Parts: sequence; structure tokens; C-alpha cells
Amino acid sequence: MFKENFCNEILKKALSKGGEYADVFFENKLPLSIHLEDNKIEKIFSGTDKGAGIRVVFNGKSAYAYTNELTRDSLFEMALSVSKAARGEPEGKVHLNLQRLRPHVDFNILKLPGSTPLAEKLKLLEKADTTVRKLSSKIRQVSIGYGDVVRTVTIANSEGGFCEDERVYSLFAVNVISADGDIVQTGSETLGGFIGFELFDEENTETIALTAAKRALMMLKAKKIKGGRMPVVISSKAGGTMIHEAIGHGLEADIVQQGLSVYSDKRGEKVASHLITVIDDGTMSGKRGSYRFDDEGSPSQKTVLVERGKIKGYMYDRITASKDGVSPTGNGRRESYRSHPIPRMTNTYLASGESSPQEIIRSVPYGLFVKKMGGGQVNTVTGDFVFEVPEGYLLKDGEITEPVRGATLTGNGPEILKSIDMVASDLGFSIGTCGKDGQGVPVSDAMPTVRIPEIVVGGET
Repeated sequence: MFKENFCNEILKKALSKGGEYADVFFENKLPLSIHLEDNKIEKIFSGTDKGAGIRVVFNGKSAYAYTNELTRDSLFEMALSVSKAARGEPEGKVHLNLQRLRPHVDFNILKLPGSTPLAEKLKLLEKADTTVRKLSSKIRQVSIGYGDVVRTVTIANSEGGFCEDERVYSLFAVNVISADGDIVQTGSETLGGFIGFELFDEENTETIALTAAKRALMMLKAKKIKGGRMPVVISSKAGGTMIHEAIGHGLEADIVQQGLSVYSDKRGEKVASHLITVIDDGTMSGKRGSYRFDDEGSPSQKTVLVERGKIKGYMYDRITASKDGVSPTGNGRRESYRSHPIPRMTNTYLASGESSPQEIIRSVPYGLFVKKMGGGQVNTVTGDFVFEVPEGYLLKDGEITEPVRGATLTGNGPEILKSIDMVASDLGFSIGTCGKDGQGVPVSDAMPTVRIPEIVVGGET
């Protein structure tokens, strides 16, 4: 990738018309994706995607341009073009002295994806497909996806920072559709992280596929749940989707500063039960949301967002941090060189408590046990949310009993977080690609088993 001296020249040209701050972002991405459906490989995609983006910040606003033509002339021309967004002349000559930054954390990749033959990757999908189809004649469709990417970035900014980062991601996803007469159900499982092909030495993809298939088959027999207000226990195996949506997005500084978050202007205020501590941590080994540096060149870090129920801080990129007079938290992220950075989550989780999962389950005479959390929608302004429950069970007399289908959870983020009265010591992660402002970035989220004393469960009336 490009070195310090060249980046230095680009930044000087970007600031030649004035401006408070500038950065340049170079990216080289080597992706591979494989899709199997209906017992055959439908698509294999690979290639190279590389380019650069240059940003200038002036009076709190930013101008951004990108190109995949990485010649010296093209990049200098783009830098001069972006510089025109800053009206006026700089105060004297621009002096920059880029210094190579050291990350707060490092990650050891044992098997780069490119070192594994394509045939071995295809075999993963084919074996998983064969295993699932043997399970039952009620399985109608099996879709399996494999993906890996090596993303190398170089970032330099006018504050003197220069860094490089290599991000390696692996992903395996299974979706199974079952049918029995008019009843159709689905089951899905995903596996992945900031990790190389060694992921598949640690995890059995056939087991992952069977888990998805058994869920799809089991839910065919499940009765529709009767809706109403009731206690709900959310298992750690459900992952942290609720934390990600119900509070995570609302603590991203751009949303907070725009007044579009129910948590705006509430630093230091109590917004949840004293059992609730929420953390965003981009330094976690192997997790899908991790990196050494964010996409502005700030080292990744662990940020406590809510501590024992009180808001302690927000997730900042450089622009939002400057507005609040604080330091960036390493949360400036972008989908690619085509996008400008914005505050985003990394690995966000509700910290473990002191109860045991069994103790929490035994405490509920009647309610819903959520083992798998599905998609949902959240209004960050009000905190209102609704989530699907792809796998749920009735709780009766402190025991998990028969499966139920068609359940949804509806509530208000702050109210639910204030009401949680039991938090277990286990912690379960889920992975995904988080969408915001038209950009998708890899994330993970987690929570332990928790008890919500009362929430609206949607179902049959």
C-alpha cells in the first residue's frame, strides 16, 4: 500500500485551501463468496476491489471523494478537488509529519483464506448440505453460504497519524426451509469472525447446519403462542440483538447529537437497571466487529457505554468527538473506500451478572423462553422496538416446556432495560452485518441470560 511520504503530500494538497482536518483512506480487498442452493453450487464470486477516499473537514462539515484510479496524478487531482470545499486560504504553509501508530491490540491469523484450496471450501458446503437433506423429507430448501475476505487498509490523517491494518474475516451461513402441508418454517445459523480458515478447525459446519435444520423441523410442530403481557427469559444463546438495537444504536454519537436518540443529553443519568452494564469493545480476539484501527486511524478500544444503569459515554468518530470536546473512541467505520466514516458499533454486549441461567428459568411460573432472536425494528427517537422470535418455548412452573411459534416481543428500550431484574453469568455472541446510512459493517453482539418481568408478547389473541 502507500507509504508515509506519499500520504503526506496528498494531505497537504487536501488542506491547501484551508480546512481543519483531512484524512486519506486506501483499501485493497480480496473477497470470495460461494453460494449453494438446491443441492448445487449456484455462484462463486472472487476478485479484487481497491481504491481510495479523501476527506476534508471545514467548519464542522465534511467533503468526501473517492476513486479506484490509484495513480499519483489522479489522487493529487482528487485531493485538490476536495480541498475546494474549504473556503479561504490556510494560515501559512501546511506542515505535516506523519508518525506510524501502534495498535492497542494485535490479532494472530493462523490460516489466511487464500492458502486454502477452493475445493476444500466447496467441500464444507456440500457436506453440510448432504447431512441436512438426510434428516427429513420435510426439508424443502437448503441455502448455504461461505465467505472470506482479506481487507488491507492504509490510513493517514492531518493530526499526524499513519497506520496500516489487515482485516481477515470468515463467514459460514445456513438457512433451511421446512414444510408440512400449509405450514412453512425456517431455521438459520451463522458462524464467523475476525479469523482465518482455522475457524473451521474449531467449529463443525455440519453441526451448525443440523442445528438450523432441526429448528426448522421442530417449529413445524410448535403451537401458536397466545399473546399478552408476560415474563420473558432471553437466553444467552439468542445473542445480543436486543442490546444492539434497543440501546446500541441510540448511543452512537451522531444520532445522539442530532437529537434522534432517546438517550440524547443523558450522560450520567440512570437509563437502566443497576444490573445493566453495556460495553462496546473492538479489541476482542476473533470477534467479527474487531479491528486494530478504525477507518479514521484511531486505535480500537474498549468503551463502557452504560455502567450499572447510568450512561457513561457514547461511541465517537473524530467529527462527533470534536463537537463534544472529547477523544474519539475508535468507532469511526465505513463500508469501503466509497463511503465516509460514521460512528458505528463493533462488538457490543451486556456484561455478565451473578445469577445462573437455571436460577432465572426456575424463577418464572409462566412465561416465554427465547432461545433464538430474529430480526427487529427500533425507533431510536422513542426507543420503541419489535423483535421476532424464531425459536421460543413456554415456561411453566420454572421449566422449559413445549415450543411455540409466531411470537414477537414489543416494548420500549429504556423501560425494558430498567425492568430487567436478573442477569446471568453466561454470555452468548451472535454475528451480523449492521446497516446504517446505506452502509453495512461487520459486527457482533452479546448478552447473558436475562429475565424481563413483563413485556408484550405478540401472538394469537
